[in-house]
Amino acid sequence: MSSSVRSSPVPGLRFLLDSADRAAWAEWLPLGCFHGVTTNPVLLQAAGVPCTVSSLASLARQAIDLGAGEVHTQTWGRTRDLYVEHGRALAAIDPKIVVKVPTTIEGAAAAATLRREGVRLTMTAVYTAAQALVASALGAEYAAPYLGRMNDAGHDGFGEIATMARTARAQGSSMRILVASLRDPGDVVRLAAEGLDTFTFAPKLVAGFFADRDAAQAVEAFETAAEWR
Repeated sequence: MSSSVRSSPVPGLRFLLDSADRAAWAEWLPLGCFHGVTTNPVLLQAAGVPCTVSSLASLARQAIDLGAGEVHTQTWGRTRDLYVEHGRALAAIDPKIVVKVPTTIEGAAAAATLRREGVRLTMTAVYTAAQALVASALGAEYAAPYLGRMNDAGHDGFGEIATMARTARAQGSSMRILVASLRDPGDVVRLAAEGLDTFTFAPKLVAGFFADRDAAQAVEAFETAAEWR
């Protein structure tokens, strides 16, 4: 299968698959509606993939071979020096790599260094609009808020993320708000109606976009009619 960059079917809209599970990639990436994949150390652990540069290089190449236009992989190490070291190594794997960096003081310092070196960035673990402003000031391509976790913590996740998007537009920023920790297709629809256009969600959520009884019955009627002789 071609490893060329696959643009999203709708200009501006980007769906990404939030998983490090190769089987899930093989099942869902050929659907054609995913711009790429996102991973993090927790997802790597769940998939049995060590958080090492060599493991991530192998994983990223598999995703790209399956058609991923971008692979978001997260740097690690707690300190700015290690974030930079691992971020550089990840970025060197392929131009389609976007390095995820935590939106902390150490992470921001590392991101500033990586950005000066031309590394593509996603600032992750964004919980407030103020953090999203920091991500924009750093020149990140993406800021990744966690909707479900924000709501679980008692915050108005929908309202805060909508504010992030409005603030980015007001500043003329090209940074995308990459919404993660989505629990239901309705979450995506609700945020899309507010102007959000970039979402990453788990494989288990994908089937929910197609799970409509009336649609299934209509398709069955079409197929039954097509079989009539």
